[in-house]
Amino acid sequence: QVQLVESGGGLVQAGGSLRLSCAASGRTASISVMGWFRQAPGKEREFVGAIIRSLGNTVYAESVKGRFTISRDNAKNTVYLQTNKLKSEDTALYYCAARARRYGSWFERESYDFWGQGTQVTVSS
Repeated sequence: QVQLVESGGGLVQAGGSLRLSCAASGRTASISVMGWFRQAPGKEREFVGAIIRSLGNTVYAESVKGRFTISRDNAKNTVYLQTNKLKSEDTALYYCAARARRYGSWFERESYDFWGQGTQVTVSS
């Protein structure tokens, strides 16, 4: 129904920035909320942030608030995660996710219907 492809990951020095992209295809009109999660080795997949596709409202995890920004270009069916002031603790595989339902919890992986394959962000210190 919906396919998500992340890109933009890579190796960056601490304090640097990366812009991650998530391109959606398929039944994109059904997407209400798009989110970003990340998972480091030995850790649970954790919520990073999310955006309401139609309105642009965003919510972020406390660990990234003020450093990361989510935006979207609906004409391109793409959402972005701008990561600034990166720290070594930000190193993880970053996943894009989407769901049709607007309301309800945005923070749990089980609430999302579709997932990308992930893009690796590695921060050196």
